[in-house]
Amino acid sequence: MEQSEKIGIMGGGSWATALAKIISMTQTSFNWYMRSLEQIEELKTFGHNPSYLTGVKFNPGLVTFYDDINEIVENSDVLIFAIPSPFLKQHLQKLTVPLKDKILVSAIKGIVPDENMLISNYFSKFYDIPCGNIAIIAGPCHAEEVALERLSYLTIGCSNEARAQSIANLLATRFIKTSVGLDVSGMEYASVLKNVYAIVAGICHGLKYGDNFQAIFISNSIMEMSRFINTVAPLDRNISDSVYLGDLLVTAYSRFSRNRIFGTMIGKGYSVKTAQLEMEMIAEGYFAAKCIKEINSEYHVDMPILDTLHTILYERKSAVPAIKKMTDTFK
Repeated sequence: MEQSEKIGIMGGGSWATALAKIISMTQTSFNWYMRSLEQIEELKTFGHNPSYLTGVKFNPGLVTFYDDINEIVENSDVLIFAIPSPFLKQHLQKLTVPLKDKILVSAIKGIVPDENMLISNYFSKFYDIPCGNIAIIAGPCHAEEVALERLSYLTIGCSNEARAQSIANLLATRFIKTSVGLDVSGMEYASVLKNVYAIVAGICHGLKYGDNFQAIFISNSIMEMSRFINTVAPLDRNISDSVYLGDLLVTAYSRFSRNRIFGTMIGKGYSVKTAQLEMEMIAEGYFAAKCIKEINSEYHVDMPILDTLHTILYERKSAVPAIKKMTDTFK
Protein backbone atom coordinates (compact mmCIF):
# COMPACT_ATOMS: atom_id res chain seq x y z
CA MET A 1 0.00 0.00 0.00
CA GLU A 2 1.43 3.36 -1.00
CA GLN A 3 1.79 6.09 1.63
CA SER A 4 0.05 8.39 -0.86
CA GLU A 5 -3.12 6.25 -0.60
CA LYS A 6 -5.40 7.59 2.09
CA ILE A 7 -6.78 5.06 4.57
CA GLY A 8 -10.25 5.51 6.05
CA ILE A 9 -11.37 3.72 9.22
CA MET A 10 -15.15 3.21 9.33
CA GLY A 11 -16.61 2.88 12.81
CA GLY A 12 -16.15 4.14 16.35
CA GLY A 13 -16.18 0.93 18.41
CA SER A 14 -13.44 -1.12 20.02
CA TRP A 15 -12.33 -2.99 16.89
CA ALA A 16 -12.32 0.21 14.82
CA THR A 17 -10.23 1.86 17.55
CA ALA A 18 -7.78 -1.05 17.59
CA LEU A 19 -7.44 -0.89 13.81
CA ALA A 20 -6.93 2.87 14.03
CA LYS A 21 -4.10 2.22 16.50
CA ILE A 22 -2.48 -0.18 14.01
CA ILE A 23 -2.88 2.24 11.09
CA SER A 24 -1.48 5.10 13.18
CA MET A 25 1.72 3.05 13.51
CA THR A 26 2.09 2.30 9.80
CA GLN A 27 0.81 5.51 8.16
CA THR A 28 1.74 9.15 8.61
CA SER A 29 -1.95 10.14 8.67
CA PHE A 30 -5.40 8.62 8.14
CA ASN A 31 -9.13 9.36 8.06
CA TRP A 32 -11.64 8.17 10.66
CA TYR A 33 -15.44 8.06 10.42
CA MET A 34 -17.81 7.67 13.35
CA ARG A 35 -21.41 8.78 13.69
CA SER A 36 -21.06 10.48 17.09
CA LEU A 37 -19.89 14.08 16.83
CA GLU A 38 -19.45 14.13 20.62
CA GLN A 39 -17.10 11.13 20.37
CA ILE A 40 -15.11 12.90 17.65
CA GLU A 41 -14.81 16.12 19.65
CA GLU A 42 -13.52 14.26 22.70
CA LEU A 43 -10.99 12.38 20.57
CA LYS A 44 -9.79 15.67 19.16
CA THR A 45 -9.54 17.23 22.62
CA PHE A 46 -8.11 14.39 24.71
CA GLY A 47 -6.52 12.08 22.12
CA HIS A 48 -8.43 8.92 23.03
CA ASN A 49 -11.76 7.32 22.23
CA PRO A 50 -14.07 8.24 25.13
CA SER A 51 -16.17 5.10 24.76
CA TYR A 52 -13.82 2.25 23.79
CA LEU A 53 -10.21 1.28 24.57
CA THR A 54 -9.72 4.54 26.41
CA GLY A 55 -6.06 3.73 27.10
CA VAL A 56 -5.13 3.93 23.41
CA LYS A 57 -3.68 7.35 22.66
CA PHE A 58 -3.78 9.13 19.31
CA ASN A 59 -2.20 12.27 17.92
CA PRO A 60 -5.34 14.12 16.74
CA GLY A 61 -3.21 16.21 14.40
CA LEU A 62 -2.55 13.13 12.27
CA VAL A 63 -6.21 12.12 12.01
CA THR A 64 -8.93 13.70 9.88
CA PHE A 65 -12.28 12.94 11.49
CA TYR A 66 -15.63 12.68 9.68
CA ASP A 67 -19.20 12.21 10.83
CA ASP A 68 -20.38 12.27 7.20
CA ILE A 69 -19.92 8.95 5.42
CA ASN A 70 -19.93 10.60 1.98
CA GLU A 71 -17.06 12.91 2.88
CA ILE A 72 -14.79 10.14 4.13
CA VAL A 73 -15.53 7.98 1.08
CA GLU A 74 -14.68 10.87 -1.22
CA ASN A 75 -11.41 11.55 0.62
CA SER A 76 -10.16 7.96 1.09
CA ASP A 77 -8.69 5.37 -1.26
CA VAL A 78 -8.91 2.39 1.09
CA LEU A 79 -11.90 1.97 3.41
CA ILE A 80 -11.61 -0.39 6.40
CA PHE A 81 -15.12 -1.17 7.66
CA ALA A 82 -15.42 -2.07 11.35
CA ILE A 83 -19.11 -1.23 11.82
CA PRO A 84 -21.16 -4.01 13.52
CA SER A 85 -23.10 -5.94 10.88
CA PRO A 86 -26.59 -5.07 12.25
CA PHE A 87 -25.85 -1.36 11.67
CA LEU A 88 -24.00 -1.58 8.35
CA LYS A 89 -27.02 -1.00 6.10
CA GLN A 90 -28.13 1.91 8.28
CA HIS A 91 -24.83 3.71 7.64
CA LEU A 92 -24.66 2.81 3.96
CA GLN A 93 -28.18 4.13 3.33
CA LYS A 94 -26.71 7.62 3.77
CA LEU A 95 -24.21 7.01 1.00
CA THR A 96 -24.70 9.02 -2.21
CA VAL A 97 -21.18 8.78 -3.67
CA PRO A 98 -19.93 5.63 -5.44
CA LEU A 99 -17.82 2.97 -3.74
CA LYS A 100 -16.88 1.01 -6.85
CA ASP A 101 -13.50 2.70 -7.35
CA LYS A 102 -12.39 2.17 -3.74
CA ILE A 103 -10.47 -0.65 -2.12
CA LEU A 104 -12.75 -2.05 0.54
CA VAL A 105 -11.54 -4.02 3.55
CA SER A 106 -14.10 -5.68 5.82
CA ALA A 107 -13.11 -6.18 9.43
CA ILE A 108 -16.73 -7.08 10.24
CA LYS A 109 -17.01 -10.56 11.71
CA GLY A 110 -20.70 -10.83 11.02
CA ILE A 111 -23.31 -11.29 8.34
CA VAL A 112 -25.78 -8.81 6.87
CA PRO A 113 -29.13 -9.43 8.60
CA ASP A 114 -32.23 -9.74 6.39
CA GLU A 115 -30.01 -10.27 3.34
CA ASN A 116 -28.26 -13.28 4.92
CA MET A 117 -25.17 -12.34 2.92
CA LEU A 118 -21.49 -12.27 3.72
CA ILE A 119 -20.11 -8.74 3.90
CA SER A 120 -17.90 -9.21 0.83
CA ASN A 121 -20.80 -10.55 -1.23
CA TYR A 122 -23.04 -7.71 -0.08
CA PHE A 123 -20.60 -5.02 -1.20
CA SER A 124 -19.96 -6.79 -4.49
CA LYS A 125 -23.65 -7.23 -5.30
CA PHE A 126 -25.09 -3.91 -4.15
CA TYR A 127 -22.17 -1.52 -4.63
CA ASP A 128 -20.61 -2.90 -7.81
CA ILE A 129 -17.16 -3.38 -6.28
CA PRO A 130 -14.94 -5.88 -8.13
CA CYS A 131 -14.12 -8.93 -6.00
CA GLY A 132 -10.42 -8.22 -6.43
CA ASN A 133 -10.89 -4.88 -4.67
CA ILE A 134 -12.63 -6.42 -1.64
CA ALA A 135 -10.57 -7.91 1.19
CA ILE A 136 -11.38 -9.20 4.65
CA ILE A 137 -9.51 -9.16 7.95
CA ALA A 138 -9.85 -12.44 9.84
CA GLY A 139 -8.12 -14.48 12.51
CA PRO A 140 -7.89 -14.67 16.32
CA CYS A 141 -7.41 -11.07 17.40
CA HIS A 142 -9.23 -9.25 20.21
CA ALA A 143 -9.24 -5.46 20.14
CA GLU A 144 -8.31 -5.34 23.83
CA GLU A 145 -5.07 -7.23 23.23
CA VAL A 146 -4.19 -5.04 20.26
CA ALA A 147 -4.61 -2.07 22.61
CA LEU A 148 -2.15 -3.73 25.00
CA GLU A 149 0.23 -4.47 22.10
CA ARG A 150 0.18 -8.19 22.78
CA LEU A 151 1.39 -10.38 19.91
CA SER A 152 -1.53 -11.15 17.58
CA TYR A 153 -1.99 -12.70 14.13
CA LEU A 154 -4.26 -11.55 11.29
CA THR A 155 -5.07 -13.22 7.98
CA ILE A 156 -6.04 -11.05 5.03
CA GLY A 157 -8.36 -12.72 2.53
CA CYS A 158 -8.81 -11.51 -1.03
CA SER A 159 -9.27 -13.12 -4.46
CA ASN A 160 -6.41 -10.87 -5.62
CA GLU A 161 -3.35 -12.21 -3.80
CA ALA A 162 -1.24 -9.13 -4.53
CA ARG A 163 -3.98 -6.93 -3.05
CA ALA A 164 -4.16 -9.16 0.01
CA GLN A 165 -0.40 -8.89 0.50
CA SER A 166 -0.52 -5.11 0.15
CA ILE A 167 -3.14 -4.86 2.92
CA ALA A 168 -1.22 -7.38 5.03
CA ASN A 169 1.82 -5.12 4.77
CA LEU A 170 -0.33 -2.14 5.78
CA LEU A 171 -1.40 -3.89 9.00
CA ALA A 172 1.92 -5.49 9.98
CA THR A 173 3.58 -4.04 13.09
CA ARG A 174 6.01 -5.37 15.70
CA PHE A 175 3.06 -6.98 17.53
CA ILE A 176 0.78 -7.78 14.56
CA LYS A 177 1.89 -10.63 12.32
CA THR A 178 0.02 -10.98 9.04
CA SER A 179 -0.52 -13.62 6.38
CA VAL A 180 -2.74 -13.88 3.31
CA GLY A 181 -5.29 -16.33 1.93
CA LEU A 182 -7.65 -16.73 -1.01
CA ASP A 183 -10.50 -18.43 0.88
CA VAL A 184 -12.59 -15.28 1.35
CA SER A 185 -15.97 -16.98 1.83
CA GLY A 186 -14.60 -19.72 4.07
CA MET A 187 -12.83 -17.20 6.30
CA GLU A 188 -15.93 -15.02 6.53
CA TYR A 189 -18.21 -17.92 7.39
CA ALA A 190 -15.72 -19.07 10.03
CA SER A 191 -15.73 -15.54 11.50
CA VAL A 192 -19.52 -15.65 11.67
CA LEU A 193 -19.85 -19.16 13.07
CA LYS A 194 -17.22 -18.79 15.79
CA ASN A 195 -19.46 -16.12 17.36
CA VAL A 196 -22.35 -18.58 17.38
CA TYR A 197 -20.25 -21.23 19.08
CA ALA A 198 -18.81 -18.72 21.55
CA ILE A 199 -22.32 -17.88 22.78
CA VAL A 200 -23.04 -21.56 23.35
CA ALA A 201 -19.68 -21.96 25.11
CA GLY A 202 -20.71 -19.09 27.36
CA ILE A 203 -24.11 -20.62 28.07
CA CYS A 204 -22.43 -23.88 29.05
CA HIS A 205 -20.01 -21.97 31.29
CA GLY A 206 -22.95 -20.19 32.93
CA LEU A 207 -24.57 -23.59 33.51
CA LYS A 208 -21.33 -24.70 35.20
CA TYR A 209 -20.19 -27.22 32.61
CA GLY A 210 -16.45 -27.67 33.19
CA ASP A 211 -13.25 -27.59 31.16
CA ASN A 212 -13.53 -31.27 30.24
CA PHE A 213 -16.84 -30.58 28.55
CA GLN A 214 -15.61 -27.38 26.90
CA ALA A 215 -12.88 -29.37 25.15
CA ILE A 216 -15.49 -31.74 23.74
CA PHE A 217 -17.67 -28.78 22.82
CA ILE A 218 -14.90 -27.07 20.84
CA SER A 219 -14.07 -30.34 19.05
CA ASN A 220 -17.69 -30.72 17.98
CA SER A 221 -17.92 -27.04 17.05
CA ILE A 222 -14.98 -27.17 14.65
CA MET A 223 -16.43 -30.31 13.04
CA GLU A 224 -19.79 -28.58 12.62
CA MET A 225 -18.07 -25.49 11.21
CA SER A 226 -16.14 -27.65 8.76
CA ARG A 227 -19.30 -29.44 7.57
CA PHE A 228 -21.09 -26.18 6.91
CA ILE A 229 -18.25 -24.25 5.26
CA ASN A 230 -17.22 -27.15 3.04
CA THR A 231 -20.83 -27.49 1.90
CA VAL A 232 -21.63 -23.83 1.17
CA ALA A 233 -18.13 -22.83 -0.05
CA PRO A 234 -16.35 -25.98 -1.29
CA LEU A 235 -12.57 -25.56 -1.35
CA ASP A 236 -9.45 -27.44 -0.30
CA ARG A 237 -8.84 -25.83 3.10
CA ASN A 238 -7.26 -26.84 6.41
CA ILE A 239 -9.87 -26.10 9.07
CA SER A 240 -7.20 -26.31 11.79
CA ASP A 241 -5.47 -23.18 10.45
CA SER A 242 -5.51 -20.24 12.85
CA VAL A 243 -7.99 -18.25 10.77
CA TYR A 244 -10.60 -20.98 11.38
CA LEU A 245 -9.78 -22.97 14.54
CA GLY A 246 -7.68 -20.29 16.21
CA ASP A 247 -10.41 -17.68 15.92
CA LEU A 248 -12.95 -20.14 17.30
CA LEU A 249 -10.72 -20.95 20.28
CA VAL A 250 -10.05 -17.38 21.33
CA THR A 251 -13.68 -16.33 20.91
CA ALA A 252 -15.00 -19.31 22.86
CA TYR A 253 -12.48 -19.05 25.73
CA SER A 254 -11.35 -15.45 26.12
CA ARG A 255 -12.56 -13.14 28.87
CA PHE A 256 -12.60 -10.40 26.21
CA SER A 257 -15.16 -12.26 24.07
CA ARG A 258 -18.44 -10.36 24.09
CA ASN A 259 -20.23 -13.39 22.59
CA ARG A 260 -19.01 -15.65 25.40
CA ILE A 261 -20.01 -13.01 27.98
CA PHE A 262 -23.47 -12.76 26.40
CA GLY A 263 -23.85 -16.54 26.52
CA THR A 264 -22.64 -16.76 30.11
CA MET A 265 -25.33 -14.31 31.16
CA ILE A 266 -28.00 -16.46 29.51
CA GLY A 267 -26.58 -19.58 31.15
CA LYS A 268 -26.84 -17.85 34.52
CA GLY A 269 -30.53 -17.18 33.98
CA TYR A 270 -30.70 -13.80 32.25
CA SER A 271 -33.36 -13.48 29.57
CA VAL A 272 -32.07 -12.78 26.06
CA LYS A 273 -33.47 -9.25 26.18
CA THR A 274 -31.96 -8.48 29.60
CA ALA A 275 -28.55 -9.80 28.53
CA GLN A 276 -28.66 -7.62 25.41
CA LEU A 277 -29.59 -4.55 27.43
CA GLU A 278 -26.73 -5.07 29.87
CA MET A 279 -24.14 -5.64 27.13
CA GLU A 280 -22.21 -2.52 26.22
CA MET A 281 -21.24 -3.98 22.85
CA ILE A 282 -22.95 -6.01 20.12
CA ALA A 283 -22.82 -9.81 20.34
CA GLU A 284 -22.66 -10.59 16.62
CA GLY A 285 -23.48 -14.25 17.25
CA TYR A 286 -27.05 -13.36 18.21
CA PHE A 287 -27.78 -12.16 14.68
CA ALA A 288 -25.58 -14.81 13.09
CA ALA A 289 -27.57 -17.66 14.64
CA LYS A 290 -30.72 -16.58 12.81
CA CYS A 291 -28.95 -15.84 9.52
CA ILE A 292 -27.02 -19.11 9.37
CA LYS A 293 -30.12 -21.08 10.38
CA GLU A 294 -31.98 -19.56 7.43
CA ILE A 295 -29.08 -20.16 5.04
CA ASN A 296 -28.83 -23.77 6.19
CA SER A 297 -32.50 -24.33 5.41
CA GLU A 298 -31.28 -24.61 1.80
CA TYR A 299 -28.27 -26.86 2.49
CA HIS A 300 -29.53 -29.07 5.36
CA VAL A 301 -26.12 -29.49 6.99
CA ASP A 302 -26.24 -31.33 10.33
CA MET A 303 -25.72 -28.48 12.84
CA PRO A 304 -26.97 -29.46 16.31
CA ILE A 305 -25.04 -26.65 18.06
CA LEU A 306 -26.46 -23.94 15.81
CA ASP A 307 -29.95 -25.43 16.14
CA THR A 308 -29.64 -25.47 19.92
CA LEU A 309 -28.67 -21.81 20.09
CA HIS A 310 -31.48 -20.85 17.73
CA THR A 311 -34.05 -22.55 19.96
CA ILE A 312 -32.71 -20.68 23.01
CA LEU A 313 -32.41 -17.24 21.42
CA TYR A 314 -35.36 -17.16 19.03
CA GLU A 315 -37.77 -19.81 20.26
CA ARG A 316 -37.20 -18.82 23.91
CA LYS A 317 -36.59 -22.40 25.01
CA SER A 318 -35.00 -23.00 28.39
CA ALA A 319 -31.22 -23.35 28.14
CA VAL A 320 -30.95 -26.29 30.56
CA PRO A 321 -32.90 -28.95 28.58
CA ALA A 322 -31.76 -27.52 25.22
CA ILE A 323 -28.08 -27.83 26.13
CA LYS A 324 -28.63 -31.30 27.66
CA LYS A 325 -30.19 -32.48 24.40
CA MET A 326 -27.25 -31.03 22.47
CA THR A 327 -24.68 -32.82 24.67
CA ASP A 328 -26.30 -36.15 23.87
CA THR A 329 -25.28 -35.70 20.20
CA PHE A 330 -21.57 -35.24 21.04
CA LYS A 331 -18.82 -37.79 20.75
